[in-house]
Amino acid sequence: MTTKVDPIDKWIELETRRQFFKTSAAGLGSVALSSMMGADTEPGGLHFPAKAKRVIYLFMAGAPSQIDTFDYKPEMADRFDQDLPESVRGNQRLTTMTSAQPRFPIAPSTFDFKQYGNCGRWVSDLLPRTGNVVDDLSFIHSMWTEAINHDPAITYMQTGNQIPGRPSLGAWVSYGLGSMNKNLPDFVVLNCAPRGQALFSRLWGSGFLPSKHAGVAFRSQGDPVLYLSNPNGMSSGIRRTMLDKLNSMNQRIHDEVGDPETRNRISQYEMAFRMQSSVPELVDMGNESKETLEMYGPDAETPGTFANNCLMARRMVERDVRFVQIFHRGWDQHNFLPKFITQQAKEIDQPCEALIKDLKQRGLLEDTLVVWGGEFGRTIYSQGVLTKEDHGRDHHPRCFTTWMAGGGIKPGMSYGETDEFSYNVTRDPVHVRDLNATILHQLGIDHSRFSVKHLGLDQKLTGVEEAHVVKDLIA
Repeated sequence: MTTKVDPIDKWIELETRRQFFKTSAAGLGSVALSSMMGADTEPGGLHFPAKAKRVIYLFMAGAPSQIDTFDYKPEMADRFDQDLPESVRGNQRLTTMTSAQPRFPIAPSTFDFKQYGNCGRWVSDLLPRTGNVVDDLSFIHSMWTEAINHDPAITYMQTGNQIPGRPSLGAWVSYGLGSMNKNLPDFVVLNCAPRGQALFSRLWGSGFLPSKHAGVAFRSQGDPVLYLSNPNGMSSGIRRTMLDKLNSMNQRIHDEVGDPETRNRISQYEMAFRMQSSVPELVDMGNESKETLEMYGPDAETPGTFANNCLMARRMVERDVRFVQIFHRGWDQHNFLPKFITQQAKEIDQPCEALIKDLKQRGLLEDTLVVWGGEFGRTIYSQGVLTKEDHGRDHHPRCFTTWMAGGGIKPGMSYGETDEFSYNVTRDPVHVRDLNATILHQLGIDHSRFSVKHLGLDQKLTGVEEAHVVKDLIA
């Protein structure tokens, strides 16, 4: 007797099989990932013991000028308004904002520099408070990228690729290492008050990784996280009952189809419920001392400010949030550069100093990696009218400056060099891929072995081209 096969059952069987192979290829987290790669998961790391457990990434969206902050070029003062030699500019791709200019006049920094710390690092008078902690920082003066416009350049820095849709750095870290705090997200994003270039949520998205690894954006107004509070008339008990019923339905769907995203949805609902208790405690600054608040500056208790976000970042890593991303916007000074960069620097200077000091005095800097930087730098030549007091700039991907601190990075170090025009890297170039490979390395992840099968390819944060860990930066 032939048994009739129900078409729905057949569909479920086929879908379950497809999901099995999909799951086998992609993995479901750090345990599956390490098994898939044939690697033993080490304590605190995926491939080897980690020197950092957490990351705070301070991203200056819009591209801060390296010439006016950390890459001191005193000889440029005597070249004011001279044409940049064609031999220096070479065949560089220019943006349409300056490519039609009849000349490229040199615009030296209008700011003074002085040496700070035992390491003697040169820092502009824009950032004197940051100068106070240079002995804890490691500067990379030879960063470079191929991207020449903001969106692809920021996307490159955050996801390892100029094309949108890839997982962000924070999502990769969450996927590879998992959670250290079950009551808070692995990956949190803090945006400062809107200004300048727009930012898109895909910059902290999970791409083809499970959605639970995407960054959770905290807000400066209303609920810190969207829909955190219960609706009017709904008690916590009623919400718990609703969640149990919803989870039961999702679990039934998962058992039938096997889609791992269904399980991710269940875990995200549960995380949201736990965050109703953990987030209000996190954002309550009432237990911070007066000294700590003063250290971060007058905006420390104002949500949405860089100072408040830096203090929040410290509170988050203190509670073992794995990855905190802070975006500070408005660094794109195509005109009135001296005026606007002064305002930007004032907002970040004291909080950056405070964050490093605060982490250090609490014993957190040792295993928390702090990264500061933007998507590219500025041209030494002016965009538009040039005067002694005023000028603009254009995008410059050939060289820019990033600094790192803590998390097993050598303190008080300067790595890489640029030419006298801060236009070309002359020693020890560090590509975007190299920076990301180094961040992963400090977290105990070998970037060359950290891949996920997607669209038939072994996808990596550092891509298919060669990437190097900058070992000279590692203590």
